[in-house]
Amino acid sequence: MGTSAMETLIRKRRTIRQFNGKRLTKETILQLLDAAVWAPVHSRKEPWRFILFMEEGRKQFSDAVLYTFSKEERERWAEKLEKDYCDSMQAHLLVVIDADPRQRVWEDAVGAASALIQNIQLLAWEQEIGVVWKTNEYNFDPDFYARTGVRTGERIIGTLHLGYFDSNKVPKPRPRTPVHQLLTYISSAEQSQQQ
Repeated sequence: MGTSAMETLIRKRRTIRQFNGKRLTKETILQLLDAAVWAPVHSRKEPWRFILFMEEGRKQFSDAVLYTFSKEERERWAEKLEKDYCDSMQAHLLVVIDADPRQRVWEDAVGAASALIQNIQLLAWEQEIGVVWKTNEYNFDPDFYARTGVRTGERIIGTLHLGYFDSNKVPKPRPRTPVHQLLTYISSAEQSQQQ
């Protein structure tokens, strides 16, 4: 049995951190999201919403990140951050969910949103669009929330930076642990009671 197109896509996808600045359209992002929202959801209500920064809006995103830095960090990183976030990266997407205090509801929402983000990454890769999924400190900063439109009672599950990339700059794959080293296999009732 040969490798399926889906398996090939999963194995070849990489996190992209170097973007080439080629223009990405809002319509393309919306198409990705329209397909990605078909991720598995355990509740009747989809748990996510999105905040998208493109074109001149990228400056608002860049400034919000910069605002979370110390004065020294701002002086050191301001120029590079603006170049990366406002020139080479074409879109910044916040995936946001409600911060539900009920553990099961919260975990279901985080799981569903994570599956959605994986869908975005795979769909984007298929169109030669790179994605880096960030969970940096600013994703938890109340000032960043206020400056990016995240509402009270919401949490950011991931910040996605998107853009086109040069195929000769795709990172090499990192090895994965063979599954047989991670798998506990139970084939009888007796085995499960012993473990």
